[in-house]
Amino acid sequence: MATPATIGSLHLGEALPPVLAMAGWWLAYRLRCRTLARRGRPVPRWRQACFAAGALLIVAALAPPADRLGDQLLAVHMAQHLVLGDVAALLVALSLSGAVLGPLLRRRSLGGLRWVSHPLVAFPVWAIDLYVWHVPGLYQLAQRDDLVHALQHVMFFGLGLNMWMPLFGALPLPEWFGQGARLGYVVAVRLAGMVLANVLIFSGSVLYARYAAGEARHGVGALTDQRIAGSIMMIEGMVIAIALFTWLFFRWDAQTERRQSLVDLAAERGFELPESRAARAVASGQDEALRHRVSRRSHGS
Repeated sequence: MATPATIGSLHLGEALPPVLAMAGWWLAYRLRCRTLARRGRPVPRWRQACFAAGALLIVAALAPPADRLGDQLLAVHMAQHLVLGDVAALLVALSLSGAVLGPLLRRRSLGGLRWVSHPLVAFPVWAIDLYVWHVPGLYQLAQRDDLVHALQHVMFFGLGLNMWMPLFGALPLPEWFGQGARLGYVVAVRLAGMVLANVLIFSGSVLYARYAAGEARHGVGALTDQRIAGSIMMIEGMVIAIALFTWLFFRWDAQTERRQSLVDLAAERGFELPESRAARAVASGQDEALRHRVSRRSHGS
């Protein structure tokens, strides 16, 4: 019979890999932030807070008790996937900027990041990944095989992060992907999730039978568990969509002012700064660096 000490050590052992992975990731992020701060380009504290929150959510989703309950109940497993692929991925995307990603973008071997993050690539790849992993056979294979399960989690987070990146401008984006396109992008993402949520809520048959033992242990009917999972997905998607619409609106207003400020500063200094260039700098978080270059150019002229 397992003793409390044995159970505690097992829980610690299961929690250790995600804790160590996120600690290493956080260390790399902090080192980059310090480097940028020394160069006079500090990463805003809100971005650093987003990264820390995202890393903590990843640990919470992958460590006990969430990991254990996720093996027993579909609703908990769905919440676990949404935390990884939606919430944590969104927070990490918010934490990144062109300056933070500079060392990666300069590597030729990682040049494909720019292509993969294109909105017309990032969204369909994410949507395909979401639906393919929820095909009952593949979903239940991930429950049986730890390596497949790990791959599922990595893909949910990685492609979720890539899907959110176009909204925040850390990587170069096409000029047509402006405010209206971003709002449409959020709508498309939410519609994709809503369709799957409706399948889970209104299906009259059990799609994932491997939860039967856990559902019986917790006194939850299989269809009830499945409908709760779909409802969690529906509600989470609505909350994120509303939050993003609000955020994009205020961000658009602030970026408009910053973009115009750059154009006006250049005009005061006697040369023309194209609005498209100012807009790209603001969207990628590089407007302060561009402002500094504009000022230096005027002083040197």
